[in-house]
Amino acid sequence: MFSHLQPVATDPILGLMATYKEDPNPLKVDLGVGVYKDEQGHTAVLECVKKAEKLRLDHEDSKTYIGMAGDLSFNAHIEKLAFGPHKVLLEGRTTTAHTPGGTGALRVAAEFIKRANPDATIWVTNPTWANHISMFQAAGLKVKEYAYYDYSTKGLQEEQMFAELAQVPAGDVVLVHACCHNPSGMDLNFAQWQRFTALAKEKGFTPLVDMAYQGFGLGLDEDTAGLRHLANEVAELILCTSCSKNFGLYRERIGAVSVVAADKKTVEIARSVLLSVVRSIYSMPPAHGAIIVSHILDSAELTALWHQELATMRNRINDYRQLIIDKLAAEGVQQDFSFITKQHGMFSFLGINKAQIDRLRSEFSIYMVGSSRVSIAGLNHSNIDYFAKSVAAVLK
Repeated sequence: MFSHLQPVATDPILGLMATYKEDPNPLKVDLGVGVYKDEQGHTAVLECVKKAEKLRLDHEDSKTYIGMAGDLSFNAHIEKLAFGPHKVLLEGRTTTAHTPGGTGALRVAAEFIKRANPDATIWVTNPTWANHISMFQAAGLKVKEYAYYDYSTKGLQEEQMFAELAQVPAGDVVLVHACCHNPSGMDLNFAQWQRFTALAKEKGFTPLVDMAYQGFGLGLDEDTAGLRHLANEVAELILCTSCSKNFGLYRERIGAVSVVAADKKTVEIARSVLLSVVRSIYSMPPAHGAIIVSHILDSAELTALWHQELATMRNRINDYRQLIIDKLAAEGVQQDFSFITKQHGMFSFLGINKAQIDRLRSEFSIYMVGSSRVSIAGLNHSNIDYFAKSVAAVLK
């Protein structure tokens, strides 16, 4: 049986990581992987997480299963983080299951959609996170793209985007990034969220909101403004969240999928289907990361510490967006990079071509995805001058 298998191409980002590790150049710079790094180039454990882990170790008295929905305290906290004091919570119209990471949340959502409407097509932004399309296709869903990022203007293709969304039929699903769009960094502003919401109501498509970076854009509440407006207006939506970035819990694989329905009766039915999907994939989620998050959000002291540490990460990335522009200008680069400060989160398209990207890698050991997407968090004070000089060299 196995002799008929054919090799599968390596994911470009994972392949880039492997090549970077093998590069002996002491000046090498990794701008490919979507992981936050501090000034030392290290993805450190947050202090609030360390303190919460100690609480967990001191008080844990069992390793038994926690149930298909996962940790209920975590689920409640995640709902409050996402929606705030929103009517969908007050009216009992939301159900949540904690999942193995945001990726697990998306796969559960895909299987849930497949059961709700086997003929549904899911529409994703062009471009979108590299794993979205293959994940939805693996669940048996048809996938189409809608216009989103304009490579020429370094902004959104707003009118084309809404013209294409106006053609989405009722019963289909439209994925939208809540904030810190991966890979472009370009987010919908509130007026554009209002247009999106109006179309969802008019056309009858179901929004699937992917929120992997809450707090990394403008702030915890600011990053959910569009989501909360959407939830206020539509009867149904699906939300997928992740704690990898904002809590630094990458390897703990903690996320959640939330379903908002029109009423309590429908949400109970949705919950039963959601848990049936969970049972058929992984049965029950890991507990450790979810309980860490719960300990943090149960404590006013740890919550305040988390807010402080999250703000430090967010502000560092935002500062480096401006610093990139300043450093390139200091190297005599004439090309306009001001668009970088109009974006949010860890990612940006530099807008340089394939030949220049290849030169950066081969001559200067600067690694980025072939689309020119860079992770801003890979820069620090020890490498940004080298990065700017290298980019200037290939642009000249």
